[in-house]
Amino acid sequence: MKRFGTSFFILILALAIGGCAAKKQISEFALTRLSPSEYPDFRDDMAYSGLDECISQSLKYLGRIPKDRMFEFGKDTFSAAHIIRSLEHFRNFIAAKPSAQDLKKFIASYYIVYKSAGDEEKGQVLFTGYYEPMLEGSLNEDDEYRFPVYACPDDLMTIDLSLFSPEFKGKKITGRIFEQTFIPYYDRKEIEQGQVLKGKAKVIAWVKDRVDLFFLQIQGSGKVRLDKGEIINVHYHSKNGHPYQSIGKVLIDEGKIPKAEMSMQKIREYLAKHPEEVETVLNANPSYIFFSKEEEGPLGAINVVLTPGRSLAVDKKMYPMSVLAFIETQKPIADASGEILNWSECPRFVLNQDTGGAIKGRARADLFWGSGHYAEIAAGHLQHRGNLYLLVLKPDMFQ
Repeated sequence: MKRFGTSFFILILALAIGGCAAKKQISEFALTRLSPSEYPDFRDDMAYSGLDECISQSLKYLGRIPKDRMFEFGKDTFSAAHIIRSLEHFRNFIAAKPSAQDLKKFIASYYIVYKSAGDEEKGQVLFTGYYEPMLEGSLNEDDEYRFPVYACPDDLMTIDLSLFSPEFKGKKITGRIFEQTFIPYYDRKEIEQGQVLKGKAKVIAWVKDRVDLFFLQIQGSGKVRLDKGEIINVHYHSKNGHPYQSIGKVLIDEGKIPKAEMSMQKIREYLAKHPEEVETVLNANPSYIFFSKEEEGPLGAINVVLTPGRSLAVDKKMYPMSVLAFIETQKPIADASGEILNWSECPRFVLNQDTGGAIKGRARADLFWGSGHYAEIAAGHLQHRGNLYLLVLKPDMFQ
């Protein structure tokens, strides 16, 4: 029989009391229902490209769950069956690529629109981006390929705390058993420097670059081009349970990169110039991600293939997943060398299909840009505030 130390239950209590109270206070105000006169100027900067496919992916997810499962839009709730009708009706309409004027009339006639309450200061959402990186790797470890892409370790355990009491609904804790006590799992430093996973976790592939591997973990999914020519998809499977810490913030706080210049590219540039600091900087983030090998990808949190420019990562405690959304943010205009020339408006329809370790609360969203040079630029530099709206079919339609 397995038993857990007293410190474990103290930690459970602390998490439950603090976490549940915070969730209740915030989630009630995550979305506000708008009157038609408050609807935004609906446009789509991608001219509907990829939107049909993205909607189809959400419908795949909705087809796998009970039709009576309820989705919360602020104070309102809608069934999965209704979300399906909502997406299908919208998809049928955009097939003809309607004008902005016709689109606005259509939405006003058939849809309820909710706006994110955003942050407390301006009521806006901070949009960032992510992409699908390509790493160079091998199935065999050698002097060139030295850094492991780990699968989930055998001794990693995640416990659903709601099994102990209804008070802990939605709470989980990750760790391992040590001398009949449940303790936190190894952090990044222990995993990378202590070889603590040897014999406990399968290595999916070995990659060339430690920094590339770190950013693969940040992105959550990616591809590895093996030295024999094959390309494999790797996807987020689980994590070690330690909280995500931004190394960008660490570098800003230490005065090593100005806040105004911060981007993924700037972090890479700094680490390339200061290789002696790589270990210390990366270990500032104790969170560590484990992967699975997939036939297709990248996959989002609802286990559907993500659509470039259309799939959005949000906090699933704040917002319903798989649903239709509309964003107003910015996108970079870059030249062939990757230099950003300026930023332009980015109004487009997206769908909530993913989550992320750093995407917490009602005022955060992460846009998936796909793969390739531009995707990396956009994902690395997007840090702009804007508006997030959710759309759902009026309940009295087609009943």
